[in-house]
Amino acid sequence: MNIAVFGRKVTKQNAEYYSEILGILKDFGWNPVLQKDLKDLLVKKVGISEKTDEFESYKDFKSGIDLSLSIGGDGTFIQNVKFIRDSNVPVLGINTGRLGFLANISKDDIQIAMDLVHRKEFVHQKRSMIRVETERNIFGDENIALNELTLQKKDTSSMITVNTYLEDKYLNSYWADGLIVATPSGSTAYSLSCGGPIITPGCQVHILTPIAPHNLNVRPMVVPDHMPIKLDIEGRSRNHLISIDGNSKNIRQDETVTVHKADFMINVVKFEDNNFLDTIRNKMFWGSDKRN
Repeated sequence: MNIAVFGRKVTKQNAEYYSEILGILKDFGWNPVLQKDLKDLLVKKVGISEKTDEFESYKDFKSGIDLSLSIGGDGTFIQNVKFIRDSNVPVLGINTGRLGFLANISKDDIQIAMDLVHRKEFVHQKRSMIRVETERNIFGDENIALNELTLQKKDTSSMITVNTYLEDKYLNSYWADGLIVATPSGSTAYSLSCGGPIITPGCQVHILTPIAPHNLNVRPMVVPDHMPIKLDIEGRSRNHLISIDGNSKNIRQDETVTVHKADFMINVVKFEDNNFLDTIRNKMFWGSDKRN
């Protein structure tokens, strides 16, 4: 098996986990394929062979990769997904960061998780994505996101108005600092911090969450994901900010944005004793009381 390994940093704290993972892959007789920048770091800091296979773009996932390992936090996981795209390669997130809703395998459980993968005792949890269209094709072929699209004010402290349509039917004009369109995966990210609901991964929905709305009666809304969402912005500034999974660009006031459900899904590796409900309960300390 060819196992893609993706990470963004190699530090004194996490170098040992890379070494552990590469050692496990060697024991299983599996071939590691490292993202090029990560490989260069590991050659310098850990001393791996320069002959180790590498990948540079999503095109390398179209053939020959059987599994992708994301080493880091949720931000790293999202960056890894940008390489995977529609290749159907499953991804396993090993959390060397902090919270970790997507990368939710503890760094202390690496051996256990890899043993389960080796014995094929796992399932694929489907995660939907969004595709973002703009009039000037701002994002090019990087126009997909696992978590969310965000439209925000940029050059002024004044609020903006985001006019919103579902299947070309007018929904609302959000007078706020911005608007988030999130997937179920993104429900535990920026949307959650703005008061949005938590959605389980299998739900076929999108979430509209205003950022600091002026009208407190305007609440987050859950809509079917087969409905295209059309957005346009009004405000005092001529330019605003559009972001998809942290990739931010300028957008003109008169430019329309359309959000669709992507025509492919991401396969996330999950184990029987490590499901979404357990992750939510444990990460958010539900039912936890220090008095007991």
